Amino acid sequence: MTDNWKKAYSELINTIVEMGYPEDFGKMIAGSLGSENTMNRMINYLKKARPGSPEEIADEMLAIDSDRKRWIEKRESERASQRYYEIRRGCFSDDENGGC
Repeated sequence: MTDNWKKAYSELINTIVEMGYPEDFGKMIAGSLGSENTMNRMINYLKKARPGSPEEIADEMLAIDSDRKRWIEKRESERASQRYYEIRRGCFSDDENGGC
């Protein structure tokens, strides 16, 4: 864990506590998000939207986490596709007959 991650974690918890919710709720939200970027995104949401219930906070946390997972899957898919085509190009270029 980096210092920035720890800072975002603490700031998210403090923001939730300042809104009147229990510290354990803040820890659960921060722990579920996991990354510095997602925690900062949640902090911005809380400060701008000022949700009125813990359910709204939890819903946004789930949406942010879902976006993060989709982004990770997209990046992994792009890397896999790139590697696949690199292998294909190498395979065809090394074989005199054009096959593997």
